[in-house]
Amino acid sequence: MARALARQKNSSYWKWLIGASAVLLVIYAVASTYLWARQAHYIFRPQRVIRSTPAEYQLPFEDVFIKVDDGSGNSQRIHAWWISSKHPGDRCLLYLHGSALNIGANISHAWRFQRMGFSVLLISYRGYGKSEGSFPSEASVYSDARAAWRYLTEQRNVDPASIFIYGHSLGGAVAIELAMDNPTAGGLIIESTFTSIADMARKTPQYRLFPLDLIVHQRFDSINKVSRLQVPVLYLHGTNDRVVPPKMSQELYQETASHKQLKFIAGGGHNNSAAVGGEAYLQAVRGFIENRSFEAQSATQ
Repeated sequence: MARALARQKNSSYWKWLIGASAVLLVIYAVASTYLWARQAHYIFRPQRVIRSTPAEYQLPFEDVFIKVDDGSGNSQRIHAWWISSKHPGDRCLLYLHGSALNIGANISHAWRFQRMGFSVLLISYRGYGKSEGSFPSEASVYSDARAAWRYLTEQRNVDPASIFIYGHSLGGAVAIELAMDNPTAGGLIIESTFTSIADMARKTPQYRLFPLDLIVHQRFDSINKVSRLQVPVLYLHGTNDRVVPPKMSQELYQETASHKQLKFIAGGGHNNSAAVGGEAYLQAVRGFIENRSFEAQSATQ
């Protein structure tokens, strides 16, 4: 009798354990599927409302709409601002913004570059600001950046060697991809960017429970691209960045094969390194640009 009760109790325990495990596996599978399906929303968070324009900084600018293939044989348009330098024909900066914002939130920084002698083209990716398209993806933001490059070289007739590609945060990953396709660019300026989306997800303890290398399909895998760059790179990162760890810029710098510089901005956060760093930030950018200009002149002599 006692043995029968023990067997019954043991059987009930195993049934409970199997049932509980099955429930947990279903929950895990559902959570994994949800993360796979919704990751683009967590990454891009596009904003439509443009709260500022270059006019507020007394900057001369043009509204530009650039056609881009939507992948189905049709075209959509991305919105951009062309902010001309006081000395047209000089250097040009292609400005690629980060997530959760649009070009309206990046004017003050574009103003700094314009004061350094750049003409600046700021683009909003599809799904952001006044750009067409419903929602961005890794493939679409890469395509938008390529369309902006073609606009500069084919419609503005800008010499590729005069174009510096700037990317902040997510825009840094877009800039790295674009620079791989255009090794004749003047230089690449990367600020507060990450090594990969999977590495960013691993910062959050609960995400480490999931097979991120399988789930993450919006990869932005910059750490495995920078070794193939031929364009000189300046990495900038604030030491107080609480969004993207500064060590990620160090890791990108270490893996970069081309001419490279790394500047940490003391006290800088994710979005304010230029404001916090002041002259130290500007000197880092100027030094990089002037060095590139000297190298270009030497190569043509």
